[in-house]
Amino acid sequence: MVNIRNLDSGSSVLAFFGAELRRLREAAGLTQKQLGEVIYCTGSLVGQIETARKPPTREFTERADAGLGAEGALLRLWPLVSRNSLPPWFREFAELEATATTICTFQSQLVHGLLQTEEYARAVFSSYRPQNLEQKVTARMERQRILQRADPPVLWLVLDEAVLRRPVGGAGVMYAQLARLLECLSHPLVHVQVLPTAVGEHPGLLGSFTVLTFDDTPDIAYSESYEAGQVIINPQAVKARSLRYDLLRATALSPQDSADLIADAMEDLHGQQSGPDRSTVA
Repeated sequence: MVNIRNLDSGSSVLAFFGAELRRLREAAGLTQKQLGEVIYCTGSLVGQIETARKPPTREFTERADAGLGAEGALLRLWPLVSRNSLPPWFREFAELEATATTICTFQSQLVHGLLQTEEYARAVFSSYRPQNLEQKVTARMERQRILQRADPPVLWLVLDEAVLRRPVGGAGVMYAQLARLLECLSHPLVHVQVLPTAVGEHPGLLGSFTVLTFDDTPDIAYSESYEAGQVIINPQAVKARSLRYDLLRATALSPQDSADLIADAMEDLHGQQSGPDRSTVA
């Protein structure tokens, strides 16, 4: 167990957050257990966060800030904690994504991170067994908050049909993920289209990519591979990807037909889970 008295608060963002939490808790005259009772969690969790062994969630941060009367001291640290949980090579794009007015993305393998459920995201990250799994899941869920702000971006997602058919996390997790996609279709600023397998060759065969547009700065494009991401600012290269995206959008099913195909995929998953020795996902 880490000795909190020897923890270097300058060693990481999580260590600094933990040190601040401990300072505020002790100033309030509370033990870890007592603070846990105030904010509806265990004293053990408080201790793990104070010693930087577990990252705080936004909910924990909000409750701790209010419970300790910190007047925003912990909440002001939350953006740093959240960004620190992202891979270093992804942080630049995440910051750009958070300020974009329109996000157009083609995904050939997975549901885009902005629309993933927590269970789906956990299954994706679990596939390569990272040491900080829960920290990565928390960061992904926090990243989705840009869709909940007062002026959310327009999100246009084109998905290869293969994404719907790949049961990431198992049938139950995938069923819930597809239900989330259908739910998102009712949002006026979220558009989902599916590129059916029957199309054959298409402009997205080279892989997934994203184009971001902004109010007062040039558009950018983004693509990634294993543990690496590339932000593209060259105007001609961005224009080429924008054209490729327009072609994909024109080739894909309409949003309504896409919704029908997503519903069909859900029915298939339901059938896979039916049987004498299986429970249904409905």
